[in-house]
Amino acid sequence: MGLTAKTCVPCRGGIPALNPDQAKGYLPEADGWTLSHKADRITRRFGFGDFAQSLAFVNQVGALAEAEGHHPDISFGWGYCDIVLYTHKIKGLHENDFILAAKINQLG
Repeated sequence: MGLTAKTCVPCRGGIPALNPDQAKGYLPEADGWTLSHKADRITRRFGFGDFAQSLAFVNQVGALAEAEGHHPDISFGWGYCDIVLYTHKIKGLHENDFILAAKINQLG
């Protein structure tokens, strides 16, 4: 089953974060996302034609994040939106991060 067909599951902590090899294994399904050098976060920049388009995208991502119960770090401005995903409770990556990344890709 592809990542976009899955739903984020609540992470209550107490489990290990994905190791670098596991995280790299998810990247093909999260096109355009970059794994951090510590393999504890994934990031992506989205480009837009103006501020209004960036804001509209941020609002779409916010609604998706609420629906999934998994919340990214977002910064944006005129013509761009930067998103950072990681699971705060485990201070690293979980399958949820890649599920949300794949679903965000469908918005952009």
